[in-house]
Amino acid sequence: MQVLQVQLEVGPDPAEVGRARRWARSRLLGSGIGADEPLAETLILLISELVTNAVVHTGCPAVLRMLVPSAAQGVDHGTVRLEVADVSDCPPRQRHADRDETGGRGLELVDGLADRWGWQPEGAGKQIWCEIDRSALPGTSVPPQAAAALT
Repeated sequence: MQVLQVQLEVGPDPAEVGRARRWARSRLLGSGIGADEPLAETLILLISELVTNAVVHTGCPAVLRMLVPSAAQGVDHGTVRLEVADVSDCPPRQRHADRDETGGRGLELVDGLADRWGWQPEGAGKQIWCEIDRSALPGTSVPPQAAAALT
């Protein structure tokens, strides 16, 4: 199976999260995943959370990678993998935010939306990754309020 792999270097600025979302949308369109598909919205939300975590919690640059099965293989097959690598060797820590807290839900969201996620050392830092099985997505969608926050 052919896989399209693209990457974006992200600076240590929270404004880079929006740039990463826009970049990812354009790359997804080129891979045969329509912007209005639930898969696209889910992937953009996952990218937003992973890049935000890297930028906010490390204060360091990061690299976003997307690995998408080629459109020639059929848009409803294969696994889409997202990776965010940074230079911090601190492992990610899933929190359980209280109802009134404004943060601390990122990895819970990733855990709920992705089929799998994890982390591993990469160079002097780490890589956090998640995967979505494209064939397992019919009927799955991002809640309207979450999708609105991504635009």
